[in-house]
Formats: sequence, structure tokens, C-alpha cells
Amino acid sequence: MLIKSINYSLDELTNLLNQISDSAYSKSCEALSNSSIGEHTRHILEMFQCLENGYDSGALNYDNRERNKQIQTETEFAKECILNIKNNLRKENKIIYLEQMIDGLTFRIQSNYYRELLYNLEHCIHHQALIKVAVLQYENILLDDNFGVARSTIEYKKQCVQ
Repeated sequence: MLIKSINYSLDELTNLLNQISDSAYSKSCEALSNSSIGEHTRHILEMFQCLENGYDSGALNYDNRERNKQIQTETEFAKECILNIKNNLRKENKIIYLEQMIDGLTFRIQSNYYRELLYNLEHCIHHQALIKVAVLQYENILLDDNFGVARSTIEYKKQCVQ
């Protein structure tokens, strides 16, 4: 179910990329503190890439992202990255150590692959909600009403309707 939800969110992102020009994708947006849809997309994808890259070694540090400008400026390249991420999601769960520096101190805590997948899904949805704010300026882009909405919120709303 987790992989299905991640694929769904990444498919929603691909749908957006299919509708937006590279110039609109990389244009800064005041509502996003002058970042672009592309920058938020890059951030989403690089978090998944970090998890993929850290899987074999069992050590993960989200701060050590590549920050590849091509992802944030070229929609076709971003779609290739999404496809690559989707093709590499199905791995066995295993212990992974998450490393992060906070206030000059490096922390190392135990996590696992599935927990980090869940984190990346929630992180993706959060950034999709921000992206949705920027997309509102474009009348020709159509997003699903649930783009950027947590799965738990979607389920809760369904229960309220009944």
C-alpha cells in the first residue's frame, strides 16, 4: 500500500510536469518565497534519491543531496528522475541509520527503509501542497483536487461525507 501511495503522488507530479512549460516550471513565485515549482519538485525527488543512494550502505543523510539544477529547470529530465525513483522503490525493509547535523552536532539515529519511504511520501505531499499554491496562477493547469492533500485527510473527508 505504501508503494502504491508513493507511485500515486509521483504520478500526480508527472501529470503536472506534462502540463507546464519549462519556463513556467522554473519561474520564481512570490507566494513560495521566490522559489519555483521546479525547486520544490527537485527537493522532493532528491529526497527519494538520497534514500535510494543510501540503501546499500545503510547510511542516509538527506543534507547531502546533489541539488541538481537540471531537475528544477527541465520537466522532461524531472520526469525521467520520477520514473527512475518509481522503478527502484521495491526493496526489502532493513535498518538504515539516519545522519543529520543540527547546531554543529552530528546525530545518528536508527530508522528503517519503510519508515523513510513513509517520511518521503509525507514530505512529497507537503511540497505538493506548496506547489499547488504556485500552480493557481496558471489557468491552463489542471490538478486533482487531492493534489497535496495527505492520504489520511482524504480518508477522513470520505468518512465525513457518509
